[in-house]
This record gives sequence, C-alpha cells and structure tokens, in this order.
Amino acid sequence: MTADITPDRAPLRSWLPGFVALGVIWGSSFLFIKVGVAELHPLHLTLYRVATGAATLLVVLAVLRDRLPREPRVWAHLLVVAAFGVALPFTLFGFGEQRVESMLAGIWNATTPLIVLPLAVLVFRTERLTVRRAVGLGLGFAGVLVVLGVWEGVGGSHFTGQLMCLGAAACYGVAIPYQKKFIAGSSYSGLSLSAAQLLVATAQLAVVAPLVAGAPPAPTGLSAKVVGSVLALGALGTGLAFVINLRNIRVAGASTASTVTYLIPVFAVLVGAVVLGERMNWHQPAGALVVLLGVAVAQGMLGRRRPARTPAAATRPAVPAGR
Repeated sequence: MTADITPDRAPLRSWLPGFVALGVIWGSSFLFIKVGVAELHPLHLTLYRVATGAATLLVVLAVLRDRLPREPRVWAHLLVVAAFGVALPFTLFGFGEQRVESMLAGIWNATTPLIVLPLAVLVFRTERLTVRRAVGLGLGFAGVLVVLGVWEGVGGSHFTGQLMCLGAAACYGVAIPYQKKFIAGSSYSGLSLSAAQLLVATAQLAVVAPLVAGAPPAPTGLSAKVVGSVLALGALGTGLAFVINLRNIRVAGASTASTVTYLIPVFAVLVGAVVLGERMNWHQPAGALVVLLGVAVAQGMLGRRRPARTPAAATRPAVPAGR
C-alpha cells in the first residue's frame, strides 16, 4: 500500500478517477454529519462513525495481511493523535453542524493547512517559515475574516457554530505536525497506523460519550437515513477513502494527492445545495476562494513544481483530516 519512490509524472487516467472519488466522498461527509446530528448527539455520532471506520480498516488489514503496531511508544503517541486528529475534530464538526450549514463546515475544513503551518513552524519545528508561506498565511487569514463576515458583527449560535468548525480544523493543526514528528517515520504502514488510531479513538469515545451524553442509543432505534449516514461516514469516509488516498499518493505523489483539499469544499457546497437546499451569503464562498488561494500560495502550488520523489515516510499519513 506504500511506495518508496513516487513517479515524477503519472498518466492522468491512472489517478484522476480516484482523486475525484475522494473529493466526492470527503466533501459529502459534511452532509452525512448534518443528517446524523438530527437524531444523534455529536459524541454518539462520532463514536459510531469511528467504530465503523475502525472495523472497516481492520478488515482491510486482514485481507492485506498487514498488522497493527506493536511498539508501546507508537501507541502512546497515538493517544494524542487519536484525540486531536479524530475524536475532538469529528465531535466539534458535529456540534458545529447543529448550528451552521454543512457546506459552511466543508469550507472551514479547508482552513486546516493554514492552521497546520504555524504550529508546525513554532511548536513542532517540522517546517520552516518562508516569505511565500507567510504571504499564504496572511491571505488565508484574510479569507477567514471574510467567511466569518466580521463587518456584520459577531455573536449568535451561527457564529458559535463557525467557531466550533474552526476549532475542529485547529485540532487537525495539532494532530498533523505531531504525527509527522513522532509517528510518520515509523516502519508501520499508513493503513496500520490509521487502523490503530481509530481503535484508540473508539476507546476514548467509548469512555467519554456515556459520561457526557449518556448511553448511546441502539442502532435499531435510529431512522434508516441516520444509520446510512453513520455507515457512509465510517465505512466510506474513513475506511474506503483512506485506501483510495493511499493509492493516489502511490500513483500520483504526495503533493498531487494533497490537492484534494481544494476539491472537498467544492463538493461540500454542491451536495449541501442540491440535497439539503442550503444557501450561503455571498461572502462565504468569496472568503473560501481567498482561503484556498492562501493555501495554494503557502504550499507552493502556484510556483515552480518541485520534483516529486517522495520518501516512504511521506506516504504514511494517518487518517486524513476533516472528513
């Protein structure tokens, strides 16, 4: 499932279908969250989707004859990554979507790279701050202010919901550089690390959810559309999508595969508008474009393309953020 060296260029037809499928799956996740929180407490929704995702990846592990990590040190680091990369952000998106449109949550997910960068530079020291990245951060921050519509004043449940979605992206900002510094260089495959991460997150949620939200309701008491949403979030958004992402990284390279970030909010907006009939104010999509421009500048996507010979460690991400 991983490769030591990624080809500099791969035929478009070899990776584009999987790339688009990933954008559709992850972009639709915010719709499924919106449907799920209509009947489930956000903690219960997160518990069910993470447990389903863990079960899916365990099946894939068994089929591929891969194995879970065996080092206690790796499991200790996974406690942090599972909390900030899965349990907290998934739950915050659930709380946020009780107050805001699913399409808006998808837009806030796109701010993740802008939050990752300063933490990676200042806290984890896994990246360097360059002029290009600083300009990208500035543009991204301006875009965030436009999405929020700060000139209209702040406050109310809608604004609170947006802050919760931003908080979810901030959690990824902690998890991604932490993972890169302490876990990504291990000998285990990305599939193995992700399955372990979801198992740890399931255990964390199984303890916290009953204490905060009470005992989870029986699946038999839920409507068919909510059960379907949970299965889609877990089996597709966290299970199948991760396998597709690994293939995209192997075939097209980590840099190309990461540009799915730009596709996710597009599908989140389209699905929210078509399926749920959601509408946004003009400044929200306008701000999203500025955010994505900032991400592109910060990641060097608008400059000269770098050679794409990617080390194996770079192909071993844990569960990708914000889906």
